[in-house]
Amino acid sequence: MSETIQDPGMQQRRLPLPEFVAMLAFLFATIAFSIDAMLPGLPEIAADLTPQNTNNAQLVLTAFVAGMGLGTLFAGPISDAIGRKRAITLGFVIYAVAALAAVFAQSLEFLLLARFVQGLGAAGPRIVGLALVRDLYSGREMARITSFVMMVFIIVPALAPAAGAGVIWLSGWHGIFIAFILFALIGSAWLNLRQAETLPPAHRRPLQARMLIASAREVLNDRQVMFCTLILTLGFGQMFGLLSSAQQLFGETYGKGDAFPAWFALMAILSGSGTILNATFVIRYGMRRIAKWAYIMQTVVAGLMLVLLLGNLLPEPLRFPAFFFWAVSLFFMAGVTFGNLNALALQRMGHIAGMTASIVSAVSTIAAVLIAAPVGLLYNGTAVPVVAAALICSGLAWYLMRYLDD
Repeated sequence: MSETIQDPGMQQRRLPLPEFVAMLAFLFATIAFSIDAMLPGLPEIAADLTPQNTNNAQLVLTAFVAGMGLGTLFAGPISDAIGRKRAITLGFVIYAVAALAAVFAQSLEFLLLARFVQGLGAAGPRIVGLALVRDLYSGREMARITSFVMMVFIIVPALAPAAGAGVIWLSGWHGIFIAFILFALIGSAWLNLRQAETLPPAHRRPLQARMLIASAREVLNDRQVMFCTLILTLGFGQMFGLLSSAQQLFGETYGKGDAFPAWFALMAILSGSGTILNATFVIRYGMRRIAKWAYIMQTVVAGLMLVLLLGNLLPEPLRFPAFFFWAVSLFFMAGVTFGNLNALALQRMGHIAGMTASIVSAVSTIAAVLIAAPVGLLYNGTAVPVVAAALICSGLAWYLMRYLDD
C-alpha cells in the first residue's frame, strides 16, 4: 500500500522525489510564514491600531487561521472538480490580493478582514497539497513524505520571526504583506512550471450538490477519519494557543523580548528533529504507535510543567529554561503527529482525497481556533494557560488514539 497511481502515465509525470518534496514544503512553508512572520509585528500593530487593548493584536493570527479553516471546506472539493494545480493557483491569487489589501490597512477591523480573506486563499495550497500527495502515495509512504514536508513547515517558524523582524525594521509591519505576495508568486510559478497535474479529467468529480453531499457523507461516516480529525483538533489547538501568546511569554513573562526571534528560531529547529525521527521510523513502527507515544510524552511533560508553575517550585534561573524545554516538546509533538494523522485519515479515501482533506482540515482548524483564541486571551503574565491547555488536549488525544487503526 505504498503507492497509488491514478492512471498508467502517472509514473512518468512525477517530479523527482527530492524536488517534489521541496515544492510541497514550500507550499506549506507559505502557510507557516504567514503566521509566524507576523509575531514580531504584533507590538507595532497593537500600538498603531489597538493601543487601548494590546491583547487584541493577537486576533491578527487567529483571523488568518479562522479564514483558512473556512477555506478548507471548499478547497478540496474544488480541486476534485478542476484539478489540483488550478485549485492551488486560485488559492494563491486570493491570498496575494488579500495581502495587498492588508498593506493599506489603517484600522484593526480592516486588517482582520484582509487576514481572514488571506486565510481563505491559503487553504488552497495547504489542503490541495495534501490531496496532491495522496494522488501519488498512500499509507506509511505518504506519512514518510509528509514528515519531510512537515519538517520544513516546523523549521520555517524558526526563520519567520527573524525575517519578519527584518522586514519590519526596513518598512514597518505593512511590509510583511509584500513578502507574503512574493511567496505566493514563487509558489505559483514553481507549481505551474514544474509539476504535472496529478488528477486526470477522467477521475474528477463535478461540483454537483448530489455528488458533494454523497462524498461528504462518506467522509463524515468514516470512524477512522472522524477520530483523526478530533485528535488533530486537539493537537492544533494547543499549538496555536502557544503561538498566540508566544510574543508576550518570551517578552513580558521571561524578559526575552529583544532576543525573541533567536529563541523562537532555536525552538523550531530543535523541534524539527521530531519530523526527521518520524520519517526514519514510521515505515517500521507505523503511524498510530508513533503518534500515540508523542501524545503520552506531551501529557507527562505538560503535567510536570504545570505542577512546577502552580507550585512556584522553580528558582528564578530555571524558569525560562523549563518553559523553553516544554515549548520545544510541544512543537516536537506536532512534528511527530500531524503528518501521521493526516496519512491515517486519507488512507482509505484516495478516490475523494480532496473532499477528505477539506473536511479534516476545516473541522480541525476551525475547532482549534475555538481552543486557541480563549487560551491566548487568558494570558495573565504566566505560562499557566497555555501549559494547562496542552495537558488537557494531549491527554484527551492520547485517550482517543486507542480508537484508530494503523
